[in-house]
Amino acid sequence: MAPLGHILLLLLLPAAAAQTSPGSCSGCGPLSLPLLAGLVAADAVMSLLIVGVVFACARPRRHRPAQDGKIYINMPGRG
Repeated sequence: MAPLGHILLLLLLPAAAAQTSPGSCSGCGPLSLPLLAGLVAADAVMSLLIVGVVFACARPRRHRPAQDGKIYINMPGRG
């Protein structure tokens, strides 16, 4: 369960966002097309990298077969 402070923060976040004026972003202009394409490409590369790492870490490992041919001293029933 999430701590009470986190839930309170999530509930107060829309109220804080409503208090900011819409014109508070000075110097914010439209993004140029090459910059936007670069951001999209970088996002795609990072997403593929994350998916690859998760896939590599989540796949089942191959275990070596147990060597049942060995006979140990304290193993009754073998040998």
